Formats: sequence, structure tokens, C-alpha cells
Amino acid sequence: MVRQPLTPEQIEAGRRLGALLRQARAERELGEVAHAAGISPETLRKIETGRLPSPGFGTIIRLGEALGLPVQELADTWRGGELPLEAVS
Repeated sequence: MVRQPLTPEQIEAGRRLGALLRQARAERELGEVAHAAGISPETLRKIETGRLPSPGFGTIIRLGEALGLPVQELADTWRGGELPLEAVS
């Protein structure tokens, strides 16, 4: 199966999601959050920086649980909801 290239909108959605996750992680160590979510630190780093703009559903669910973020907030952010200013700086 060949995966279609992501659209610019999907890439931007991944960047928004990554910014939200980075903000929610705040001062917590990247490795600590990755371990709690059952993913590698490198995978979390890629998601947070937008280099992995389309992570798996289960990964997002586990990150939300590890960070105390409701699934609805993650979905709204991915769809284009407004982020707090500190998330985009």
C-alpha cells in the first residue's frame, strides 16, 4: 500500500498538535512523557516539532492521557482551533 503525501493543511495540523503537546509537557522531561505514553523519546520529539505530522490514533490517545489533555482538545487543535499564545512561541 502506497501512502499519499500529506497536504499542506495536514502538515500545518501536525504543527499545531505538536505545539499543544509541547506546551502541555512544559517542564516535564521528554523521556518521562514518552515513557508514560509508551512511545520512544524520538517519536515524541518528531511529533512535537511537526516532523511527524500524522501520528497514529493510539499514540495521540496515550499522549493525551500522559499529559492530562482531553481527546476533544487534541482534536480541536488538530482541526484548527486556536492555541494559547505561549504554545506558538
